[in-house]
Formats: sequence, C-alpha cells, structure tokens
Amino acid sequence: MKKNRIIFWAATIVLSLWEGVMPAATLLFAPEYVNAGTKALGYPDYFAYALIISKILGIVAISLNKIPATIKEWAYAGLAFNLIFAFISHACVDGNPAYMLMPLIFLALLAVSYRFRKWNVRKENVSASGVAA
Repeated sequence: MKKNRIIFWAATIVLSLWEGVMPAATLLFAPEYVNAGTKALGYPDYFAYALIISKILGIVAISLNKIPATIKEWAYAGLAFNLIFAFISHACVDGNPAYMLMPLIFLALLAVSYRFRKWNVRKENVSASGVAA
C-alpha cells in the first residue's frame, strides 16, 4: 500500500513540476516567452494564457486531497486532452519526433497518477477507527 502511494506521488510531483510550476514561473517571471511554444504551432497569443491557467488549475485539482472526486476526474481528463492535442499539433505542424514524444511521456505519467490515485484517496479517508469512509 505504501509503494502505491509513493508511485502516485512520484508521478504527480513530476507532472506538477512540468505542467504546473514551469508554466506558472514562465507567466510570472518571463512573460515574453509565454506564447513561444504555441505561436510556432499557429495558435493565437491568448491561447497560451488560457492553456497555462488550465494546466495550473488541473494540477492543483489532482494534487489536493480535499478536492471532490468528480472535479479530479475532469482535471485528469482535461490534462489528458491537453497532452493528446499537443502530440497531434506537433505531429501535424513540425513533425519533430522529440516534440511529439514529450507529450506522450507526460501522458504516460498522467496515466500512472490516475491509476494509483485511489490508493492515495483511500488512505486519506480512513477514519480513526480504521474503517474506510
């Protein structure tokens, strides 16, 4: 059971750093580079801001235990769609295998986090009597 929690948190922390902290840091400390990745793919400038805010909200939702399960499900789905569409965008526009592989790697990490999320939730919902809520 402890191994499952470690797997969940390892995958979630890596996702949080890549999909949440790095875009937030770019938004706060280097706003001139916010749309560097999306502009090359042909997206409008405002799309980068919406994408960053959505990623941060999604990572917060999957990381916090107090968030309802339905919202966590939507957050996982939104992040999965983001990564799938990033792969498709890179495949159609630039065709660079490294750019296409990166979203797939993080999609796999997201799948690992999703798969092991129940172990984390079950552990947190155990009452003082030892019975799961």
